[in-house]
Amino acid sequence: MHSDQDFMEVALRLARRGLGTVSPNPSVGCVIVSGGAVPRVLGRGHTQPGGRPHAEVVALGQARALFGDQAVEGATAYVTLEPCSHIGRTPPCADALIDAQLARVVIGCGDPDSRVAGRGVARLRDAGIAVEIDVCKAQAEDINVGFLTRVTTGRPMVSLKTATTSDGRIATRTGASQWITGGAARRHAHLLRAQHDAIAVGIGTVIADDPSLTCRLPGMYARSPIRVVFDSELRLSLKSELVRTAANVPTWVLSVPKNDTERRRALEGAGATVVPIEAVQDGQPELEAALRALGAKGITRLLVEGGARLTTGLLRANLVDRLLWFRAPSLIGGDGLPPFGDLGVDNISDMPNLRPVLRTPMGEDTLDIFARVP
Repeated sequence: MHSDQDFMEVALRLARRGLGTVSPNPSVGCVIVSGGAVPRVLGRGHTQPGGRPHAEVVALGQARALFGDQAVEGATAYVTLEPCSHIGRTPPCADALIDAQLARVVIGCGDPDSRVAGRGVARLRDAGIAVEIDVCKAQAEDINVGFLTRVTTGRPMVSLKTATTSDGRIATRTGASQWITGGAARRHAHLLRAQHDAIAVGIGTVIADDPSLTCRLPGMYARSPIRVVFDSELRLSLKSELVRTAANVPTWVLSVPKNDTERRRALEGAGATVVPIEAVQDGQPELEAALRALGAKGITRLLVEGGARLTTGLLRANLVDRLLWFRAPSLIGGDGLPPFGDLGVDNISDMPNLRPVLRTPMGEDTLDIFARVP
């Protein structure tokens, strides 16, 4: 006998498919299940690229196409996030569920957006539909932590990725680093890029490595995230890989407003977008203000891949929500380069507070995921 949790877990798997493709919307999964003694799945759906159509509409459409309008009457919908109740680019999903004459809606977690925030649940109940909420709540919130963070704080969820030896070194004393981790870990790192809306690095990393910052898994280049460079003085070269490919993969440069307008025009003429950050600290864009600027542009999930100045600044400002740490079974020693700079830790109580979430083998390497403790 299938339980609500079983069907919600199917919806959660569907929701994960949209990560990195639906911003600024949440990535939602929906499963329509028939009523009766022997329930069967009638339709499945998840939020489509660009954020619409929404999961509920996709699942209802599939169910009707396969089984007809009558089949969905009296059915149950399993939805990972509270259905929207406002008119945006699409009609309210709560109304779509009501019009389908469902008997019951099971919801993973609530939506804190002020336009929804309980109104979706109330709308369903007022229409006589039974509603259960907070089924697999922790998993549902984890999938949409980026959306929830942007709604509640104005900034995206920040995932900081690093790859080190077991003694925490990213390179030898000469700077040699390719490759510390193996192929499985590197492939998963590209998958992480596809699951985020944007990827960020500091200008020092761009100058040193001239990266492309794309998703290079077979068939997934189109899932490459927006590329963001923290570049206070607009040092990004017009000949860099990021600028040369900016027409194909969006490239944003976060800088301070005082910079040379001619240089800015040259970068924008080459296809990059310069985003001025008004708040400045020590001549650099203030990090929280920069993140809020990204949130205002619709970014919900930001993957940070370096360099040390940017990652250290984010850690010191307590702005890292997830730490994704790939570790290889190798050693470099004390003269190797660490992933972070001075965090200003004088006492144990000053350390950034993280909790372990998951440990996963990646070939011969290991991925540890940590979450920030509020």
